Parts: sequence; C-alpha cells; structure tokens
Amino acid sequence: MSEIGDWFRSIPLITRYWFAAAIAVPLVGKLGLINPTWLVLWPDAFLHRFHIWRPITAAFFFPINPMTGFVYLMTLYLLYQYSSRLESGDFDGRPADYLFMLLFNWICIVIAGLIIDMRLLLIPSVMAVLYVWSQLNRDVIVSFWFGTRFKACYLPWVILGFNYILSGSVVNELIGNLVGHLYYFLMYKYPIDLGGRSFLSTPQFLYRWLPSRRGGVSGFGVPPPSMRRAAEDQGAAGGRHAWGQGFRLGEQ
Repeated sequence: MSEIGDWFRSIPLITRYWFAAAIAVPLVGKLGLINPTWLVLWPDAFLHRFHIWRPITAAFFFPINPMTGFVYLMTLYLLYQYSSRLESGDFDGRPADYLFMLLFNWICIVIAGLIIDMRLLLIPSVMAVLYVWSQLNRDVIVSFWFGTRFKACYLPWVILGFNYILSGSVVNELIGNLVGHLYYFLMYKYPIDLGGRSFLSTPQFLYRWLPSRRGGVSGFGVPPPSMRRAAEDQGAAGGRHAWGQGFRLGEQ
C-alpha cells in the first residue's frame, strides 16, 4: 500500500486530482450511492431544471460494466500517461496554464455535448489532452498495440480507429480531437506560426491560485523553436515560465 501511495503522490498535481476523480465518481455510481443518471450531462435537466453539477460530474463519470470495462481502463491509462507527460513536460512549472487548457477544453466539450446530446465527457476530455500532447511532440516515435510504431502526431487518429473497432462509434474521440486541435490552433499555431492575434490567455486569478515556478525541467518532447521563443517572451512580459530544452521520449 505504501508503494501505491508513493506512486499516486508522484503523479503531477492536477493530473492526480483528475485521475482520482475519474475513479471515484464512476465508483460512486457503480456502488449505487448515487443514481448514475444524475451524473451524466442531460441537456434538458441542465438547461431547464438547473442541475448545474452535471457538466462537472459528466467529465469524470463513466459507466462500468463488462461491456465497457476495457474502454474505461484504457481511458484511465491514457489520462494518466498523457496528462502526466503534458503537465510535467511541456507545461512544467506552469500549473495555471495547464489548468486553463483543461478548463478551455472542458467548456468546449460541454457546449458540444449540449448540442449533440453527448452525455459522457471523460473520453473527449482525455482525447483533447492527448491531441495537444501529440502536436507539441509530433515527431516523437510512440509504440502502440502489437508493436506498431509511428510519429506521435498520428496517435489520436490511431486511437480513434482502434476505439471504432471496439465500440463502433467515434463521436467521443472525434469531439476530443477537434477540441484539442482548436486549443492548439488558437494557442500556438495561429499566434506563433502564422503571426496572428492571440485569442487565448490564462486569467490572472489562476496565476494567483497556482503561481508559476522557475527552474523546472521540461521533458517529453521539445516545442518548435518559434514556440519556445514566444513562451520566453511571455515569461519576460507576464511572469510565465520559459520553455525548457527538454528531452525526447523514445517510446510510449
């Protein structure tokens, strides 16, 4: 048990709470402590009955049964792996920026869920994080099932295809990829690579709540030079953490 506790405490802070909630909320529904129908995003109940907790619980809840157990465990694995890598790597020392990314993704996914009646938000939330990691580390070689190896930029689409084979649906994965692409485009691609206006900025209250720290070691991939220069400029102007050199991840 002490080894499990040490492992859990070694998970980066924000990922640790997200991972714990993604286990606790489904377990509460599985044990019948709360009716699972109260934990999903039901548009009518949220919009007309003021069930304001539903967008939050739906981001952590997943029905656990023999038919969905493997997909749930795979989702937990992806959450742990790629949220940890992103938080301790490309966002190292900048917890406010990482939390802002999660909040932006969550808001976009909730809006999409209300529009298309998507009631479970855990998979698209995890896929959005995985997509951002894959773009910031697009040339890193990762391994997947049966020893297949390819560049990280293809990983979200490989997982989308794999889940289609398992479940016959790709809506959750596709929404997650699109939201992740929206964040990456607005935060990095458009203002940095294309020289456009910056539309996204972390609110100052998040910096007061989760102040940036300097001296951390970035890992799991190296951002493109233009991104590192822009991050350094932001750090000089607004107290943000500068991008580190980092190291490349050889395999998943």
